[in-house]
Amino acid sequence: MPTVSEQLRRAREQQRIDIYQVAEITKIKTDHVRALESGNFEIFSAPVYIRGFVRTYGSMLKLDVPQLLADLESELGRSDRFRDPPPLTKSPRGPVDFVMLQLSRLNWKIAVAVIGVILLVLIAVLLIRDRTSVRTDPLKNLEPGIYRPSPGQGGETLPLPAPAPAR
Repeated sequence: MPTVSEQLRRAREQQRIDIYQVAEITKIKTDHVRALESGNFEIFSAPVYIRGFVRTYGSMLKLDVPQLLADLESELGRSDRFRDPPPLTKSPRGPVDFVMLQLSRLNWKIAVAVIGVILLVLIAVLLIRDRTSVRTDPLKNLEPGIYRPSPGQGGETLPLPAPAPAR
């Protein structure tokens, strides 16, 4: 049974099409066409590109594309590099990834409404507390003060004003 690359090359040669014409028709680079025909799949970064290029190339040559892709899957299954799909992420997930996932699941319309209600309640509680608190005069219990015009010099005691006569 011929390989996928042999099937592609043989079909192209039977139709008397050169590699440059294939590249122009399929919009696949000539280097990639040559790699497909030689079976050098190592130049492709992922098997998805190989499958797509073989599908496009086989369709252009009017080959049996489902059979061609089935043959390709069996060939890629024998390769260590393309046997398993590549991992989607290279590093394990951390706490930031978990938080971002939870934030992406959040319904923002409801979250903004809830945050707004919480802020309004907090402001109302602070205003009520401020109005009901007992205010004292900060100047009520002052002792005599010491005036120091500059550092290093002694200070003078300033007298307190005489209390106002009671009325």
